[in-house]
Amino acid sequence: MPKYGHGVIGMEKQMESAVSTFNIEESPWGLKQGINHEDFLKIFDPLPEIKEILLTSENVEEARDKLRRFAEDLLWKYKNGDIDVDAMDRWLAIEAINVFLNIISEYGEKAAGFSTLEYLWKATKGDKRVLSIITEGFVEEFKHLFKAMAGVTGYSKGWLGPKLEAAGVKFVDFSKIKGRKAALMRSEYLDKVWEYIKSYLKKYPSGLDKHIIEKRKRQREKLMEYWGITEDEWFDYRWQFSHVLKREKGLETLRELNELGIVKVPEEDLKQVEIAVKYGIPWGITPYYLHLWDFENPYKEDRHVRRQVMPPTWYVSNMLQHREDREYYFDFMGEHDTSPLDLITRRYVTIAILKAYDTCPQICVYCQRNWEVLEPFMAGSFPGWDKIEAAIEWFGEHESMLDVLITGGDPLALSDKIIDKIMSRLSEFDHVVNIRWGSRIFVTVPMRITDSLAEILGSYIEPGKRNVSISTHFETAYEVTPEVAEATYKIRRQGIYIYNQLVYQRNVSRRFENVALRIALRKVGIDPYYTFYPKGKIEQKDYLVPIARVVQERKEEARLLPGQFRPDEPVFNVPRMGKNHLRAWQDRELVGIRPDGSRIYLMHPWEKGISETKLYTYPDVPIKEYLEYLESIGEDPNDYWTIWYYY
Repeated sequence: MPKYGHGVIGMEKQMESAVSTFNIEESPWGLKQGINHEDFLKIFDPLPEIKEILLTSENVEEARDKLRRFAEDLLWKYKNGDIDVDAMDRWLAIEAINVFLNIISEYGEKAAGFSTLEYLWKATKGDKRVLSIITEGFVEEFKHLFKAMAGVTGYSKGWLGPKLEAAGVKFVDFSKIKGRKAALMRSEYLDKVWEYIKSYLKKYPSGLDKHIIEKRKRQREKLMEYWGITEDEWFDYRWQFSHVLKREKGLETLRELNELGIVKVPEEDLKQVEIAVKYGIPWGITPYYLHLWDFENPYKEDRHVRRQVMPPTWYVSNMLQHREDREYYFDFMGEHDTSPLDLITRRYVTIAILKAYDTCPQICVYCQRNWEVLEPFMAGSFPGWDKIEAAIEWFGEHESMLDVLITGGDPLALSDKIIDKIMSRLSEFDHVVNIRWGSRIFVTVPMRITDSLAEILGSYIEPGKRNVSISTHFETAYEVTPEVAEATYKIRRQGIYIYNQLVYQRNVSRRFENVALRIALRKVGIDPYYTFYPKGKIEQKDYLVPIARVVQERKEEARLLPGQFRPDEPVFNVPRMGKNHLRAWQDRELVGIRPDGSRIYLMHPWEKGISETKLYTYPDVPIKEYLEYLESIGEDPNDYWTIWYYY
């Protein structure tokens, strides 16, 4: 590693790093290591000058200086209009050059913790050890970066433009046509665009679709027959609560359903659940959510629902390794460091969390609080009224608390009596403008939303003084069902708005998959609110997506919907600090690329520009690995080619 100049000494005081159990030359992502030197050199085809500089430089410092001068000269040529390329390709080239300068800078190396340039320089010179370590992920990153710097990506046509042309939908230059003729031609063109988009949306059926409703009715009847219950019992949330599949009994139920041919469950899934049960790794499914699966065809149409509750091998093995220190190791958001009082978490100026119930009816494998929520309806999860009362008093003493988020766990699994009591106490504080419940009950047990519960919540709305709202968590249109529509309507009739927080994990990240969810949510009256980057811990490897995919989805897919269908904001949770907006380039910097192709980001927390704060370094998912995953489930990676150009 090169020595760092005085300008970056002391940076450790300004930033924190993501916890990683892997050193720079190890990787959890499974990309094949080892690149042929001749193949590696092809990355320089768009900009052979960079190859020449690296080959002729005696050391990294010489290469850095020459590359800086070359890149800055190229940057000025684009800015000055000396290079004749399309305006969008010019813009992308400028962005890419700035990224390259970041990566080769000493500051970037200090932030990343290693020298990307050193790997690039040594690989170019044919260093056998380095060539044996780097992966196609590393190669692809630089191949696309250099194409962008050279202005030859074809980005100006967009990812959809060439596909539309291939489908016979020709682009019309509307600037050359005027009046009604232009309007009619544009309208016709946009109709054809929508028809093409629908070909993607057809891959993502909604739980509101007639054929899905009919299939689930048959599946529900099979489960009712298995349990020997009536339809009234099935739709009684108390029955659902008392028959959650968990522990040994839940595992045996799942095995029996599989053996009877009612619900097909792959043997590997059963094996991982068995390990989870044996060692106390969080796991559990409600009967209602089970009936959302496709009983006959595991992981075809229902991958996104099964994988939410069935822990994969990597997750189980990592949870096993940290059974003893789970409480702190998996606390990604550092809640131990942001709790001024038991049951309270505070990271922001005007809102704090009240954790009223530390368990849920069902366990989401990618749960941010997998260090705390250990099983459905876990004994001792209700802290007792005295603790809740003390926490409520804290909110009363802090007039900055305009918004109280009651969460857990899932607090709407509490009794009506306790919910009413919490609402009553919080409503005594004039400074509390919004009382918000964070609950996934709409997805896991929607029949819990009874008329009486809805009326209790709605009774505390005082127009002009206080509002009540709910934040929920749908992942896929497949989860949006008639039962959800009924539950939502009960709440909305009380004047309560419901907002969705999507965790944008890889099982729900295909082209237009989130668009399908947004449409389904609008049908039942739920507003998209946040699109969360998943909890960035390595046990969640099988759920993570590259940050670039989150931003790509927002720009290339969500943008095609009406504004009220896509108010959700893509965010990254910075540990101990809170949400960082991913849409704004000002809130992150790409400062390095690992040998496995992982981008290293320097995240800027929300306090930036408000008060002194620390930055946070985060090693991302290699884009190459993510594209290979998509291909493994039947997607065409070429549909996502612009992902490389979201930095």
